[in-house]
Amino acid sequence: MAKGQANEEEVLLKEKSDRRLLPHVPDPLGQRTNLDRRGKYTNDEDLTTLLKEHELGVRYISRFPVKVKAESQGRPFKVTGECRDISDTGMLLAVEKDYDLLKEAKNVHLNFKVPAGSMPEGHEMRFRISGQIVRSVDSSQAVGIEFSQTLPSYMDRHKDRYLLLCAAILLAFVSLCVVLMRAESVIYFKYNAVLYSYSLIAAAFLLTRYLFGSFYRPVPINPDFTPSVTIVIPCFNEEKWIQRTILSCLDQAYPVDKLKVYVVDDCSSDQSVAKIHELLERLNDKEGDRYRVNDRVKLFVQEKNAGKRAALVRGVEQTDTDLVMFVDSDSFLEPDAVRNLVQPFQDPKMGGCAGRCDVANTYTNALTEMQSVRYYIAFRIMKAAEGVFDAVTCLSGPLSCYRRDLVMKYKDRWINQRFLGHKATFGDDRAMTNFILDHHRCGYQDTAVCSTIVPRKHRVFLKQQMRWKRSWLRESLMAGRFMWRKEPYAAVNFYIGLIVPIMAPVVVVYNLLYVPLTQHIFPRTFLVGLLLMSLMMSFAQLLLRKSTTWTFGFLFCIYYELVLLWQMPIAWLTFWKSTWGTRQTPSDVAAEEKKGQRKLKRQAQMEGGANEKG
Repeated sequence: MAKGQANEEEVLLKEKSDRRLLPHVPDPLGQRTNLDRRGKYTNDEDLTTLLKEHELGVRYISRFPVKVKAESQGRPFKVTGECRDISDTGMLLAVEKDYDLLKEAKNVHLNFKVPAGSMPEGHEMRFRISGQIVRSVDSSQAVGIEFSQTLPSYMDRHKDRYLLLCAAILLAFVSLCVVLMRAESVIYFKYNAVLYSYSLIAAAFLLTRYLFGSFYRPVPINPDFTPSVTIVIPCFNEEKWIQRTILSCLDQAYPVDKLKVYVVDDCSSDQSVAKIHELLERLNDKEGDRYRVNDRVKLFVQEKNAGKRAALVRGVEQTDTDLVMFVDSDSFLEPDAVRNLVQPFQDPKMGGCAGRCDVANTYTNALTEMQSVRYYIAFRIMKAAEGVFDAVTCLSGPLSCYRRDLVMKYKDRWINQRFLGHKATFGDDRAMTNFILDHHRCGYQDTAVCSTIVPRKHRVFLKQQMRWKRSWLRESLMAGRFMWRKEPYAAVNFYIGLIVPIMAPVVVVYNLLYVPLTQHIFPRTFLVGLLLMSLMMSFAQLLLRKSTTWTFGFLFCIYYELVLLWQMPIAWLTFWKSTWGTRQTPSDVAAEEKKGQRKLKRQAQMEGGANEKG
């Protein structure tokens, strides 16, 4: 999709529809096997192999040119066609001429470049790969081509090896530069102890996050560990995405008798409920008896808008499973997300666990691309570093899992939470995490992946970020009361992570305004430090994800320093507010009514003043 359309529609990966609504769900009757589209799975292979095979076989609908060199009827020929859909194992190629030659061709060589957004991140590169014709479609003059090797194998040989080396060298170089600059802070420490202390602490905080993030390893799958799970989806005015969310939660490679999906609608004013009913009817018609849809999928509609926490609690109260998962209504689970996310609960002390959240609409515009890098680093580096010590401070809303008995234990405190006399309406994920983390472990499972829709407009994004900063500040102050009891590194890292963002605006003003204006010194060292920090994010994205979005890590850091950083002082002064800003909660409605009353009062005063002058 062209960038010019970004403001009209989200740019998402377009997977070709499977023959079945729930292709990943193990058939409880044993009459079906979970075959990928090319049918290469055998009963001797395990679940992990099956999921990998399926991932390779997923087709993505796309349109891009493909150059072909081949031999047919004993002579070579060239033709340019158009890719109609592509997977890691092959593509459907349509041509306008020489179709009869192509469908009989031998020694087929393909030359094409995968556009960004056509396949999962990391695939956007040029491929020169051979293949063979495996089928033909006369009606559309298209042929199915099976690649001689999978695209990931090709990338390993022609792209990933060099990216890995270059990114690793650059990341090490940047880290060394940061260390050397902080050595300068030690030398000049006596001239400004406060400033250089902050510099040393901030650098140590960031470098140790990257260091421990590199040590992180997810819990491997134990095929015999399948606790009962209920996925609770709170829904409010999400008619656009709710069907896709429910399908992704239900279509899991997990035993049918161990997984339920409960949707709680918080009195939506759009067509969300109608969309949910429509999907349930479709599921019952196609898969109802086989997969017990009526027993496993339920919809609860709140009598009035009571907030996200109340919706989640209602879903938890209606079930009796060992674990409960919370999934946002605009988030979509990978087929093995549930299987992976339950694994840390083999540890009886594990109270909650977060999965990884990627951005679903990465390529919509520059803002979403920046967020894609930010999300990946926030989870794969920052949250993974906390996960090493089982002290994750936020089990994020898009995908998190808890022991049900713990949620029931804290539900009243959660729903009725107040801060400085105001009811807490957002920050539900951080609040529940605090309740759990106070006495239990909270982990991170990087192999449990979901993708979520992020704001594509700056106005909506800034409101979201302000809400997050307020909840972060409120819940961090609450967590500060018990984090000192955790593992020493986790505790120290938490308190440093609380101080650094709060002090950041003051430090920036001091370095970029006060020093240049009073000392007439250009803040070269400070700006170089910011550059190095941004390059660390970009090079880590390049190293770990091998995506062309890595350059947006640098842009995000600039955006943060120019815009997002200055939300923090506002959050200091308004962190008691309970309005969302991006949805019409009761608090938002009340705030709008007060704002309208103030506006009418000012207008009346102005009219009264004008009449007196007249």
